[in-house]
Amino acid sequence: MTYTRPRPMAWQYCGEQIKLWRNLAGVSRETLAKEAGYGCETIASVEQGRRRPAVHLLRIADQLCGAKGLLRAAEKYLEPEQFPERSHDYMRYEAEAIAISSYQPMRIPGLLQTEEYAQELISSWWPPLDDQTVEVRVANRMKRQALLDKQTHVFNYVIGEPALRYPIASREQHQRQLRHLLTVSKRRNVTIQALRFDGIPVGMDGSLILLETPDHKYFAYEEGQLTSSLTAEPDKVSQATQTLARITQLAMSPGESAAFIEELADTQ
Repeated sequence: MTYTRPRPMAWQYCGEQIKLWRNLAGVSRETLAKEAGYGCETIASVEQGRRRPAVHLLRIADQLCGAKGLLRAAEKYLEPEQFPERSHDYMRYEAEAIAISSYQPMRIPGLLQTEEYAQELISSWWPPLDDQTVEVRVANRMKRQALLDKQTHVFNYVIGEPALRYPIASREQHQRQLRHLLTVSKRRNVTIQALRFDGIPVGMDGSLILLETPDHKYFAYEEGQLTSSLTAEPDKVSQATQTLARITQLAMSPGESAAFIEELADTQ
């Protein structure tokens, strides 16, 4: 079973209003996209209620279509998202999970990120997010890390070598991120393992997360560039479980991983 979250009514209504005002003013979708600095597909998604209208887009559309503030009036009903719309279902189950097993080949997992690392990732989102949305999402990611304080809940992480070896910003920032991993790994309920990419083909297909709920139901979650999938289908959960088990077997032990991460932190 795959879970999807209905789009907020505010998105749908606001998107329809943008479309109506645009057509009334004789403004093409391409013109609005160019003036706002977005792609035509992004404008189409907004107008169809599939994407939250950014404050920037509302202001440009209001001015371009001569709405005299009627489109901008919707700003207060469109609070910035705490996380991408495609992640809503996952976040709901993450908050109540008693065990999380995660594999991330290319980046540090969200619950293990420093604030500056999260800031760099989220502010680099493309198409660009407005400043308020970036601020809200970074703050929410930091707030989510309180989950690690639940000492009877278990968190197992395997992190790919590229995420550990290559900075996404400055080397100093990366050093602080690596040392943060070492600090978090000392918690009794957190296990961090590094997966060296020494010709190992397993794990090359992207990130994978397995969640266990308090009533011992399992969900598998994977996320790509454009889509994400949360599923409880037994066959897919079984495949995710076996894949994560194999990746964990091939990864360095927690002790070896800590030594490897510390070596990287010292040589960055």
